[in-house]
Amino acid sequence: MTERRDIATGPPDEYVEAEVHRLLAEDPDVAEQGITVVRRERGLVLYGEVESPHRREEILRRVAERFPDVPITSDIGVIRAQAPTEIEQLP
Repeated sequence: MTERRDIATGPPDEYVEAEVHRLLAEDPDVAEQGITVVRRERGLVLYGEVESPHRREEILRRVAERFPDVPITSDIGVIRAQAPTEIEQLP
């Protein structure tokens, strides 16, 4: 008989962490390999940088949609994706 642990009652296991990695990398609408997923005591933390706030929200929406019982914390930053408006002067 196989034991099945409900992820809502404890920290997510390494399988959930791996599934989130796979979702982010293999979903053609996301295809994001620059996000790190870390298990914490009460959920998952997503770390990394993306090119827009919209992209970050889409990633979080898809993960929450696929894993509704897993608490997700975002530490995803937004990097500047447009060209600089000033010339950088080096000393």
